[in-house]
Amino acid sequence: MKKLLGLVLTALIIYVIYIDLTVGTLPSEAIQTVEAKTETSSPKSDIPSFQASVEPGETVISIVEHQLQKPLPVSITELVKDFKLLNPGFSPEKIQVGATYQFPDYSN
Repeated sequence: MKKLLGLVLTALIIYVIYIDLTVGTLPSEAIQTVEAKTETSSPKSDIPSFQASVEPGETVISIVEHQLQKPLPVSITELVKDFKLLNPGFSPEKIQVGATYQFPDYSN
């Protein structure tokens, strides 16, 4: 009985590995191409801002610090709040490479 159970379990594992390697874990219809949305309308708030395109490896903090050419003069919480006000519907954690966003300008 143990040999039969071991044989069935081994066959099941080999079958699962075969299916995973040939078909994949996700069906091909589930694979989607995501296009970056760009916000072209002017910001609806009175926060001074600048527009920048996101390059690979950049974050909201790095883009603002690069524009200011000095460390961030406000808290990260305030930066996140201002970014969300300037870009309704966009989260600073999920900015996409190639997309253009409004960033708060703290140069004053």
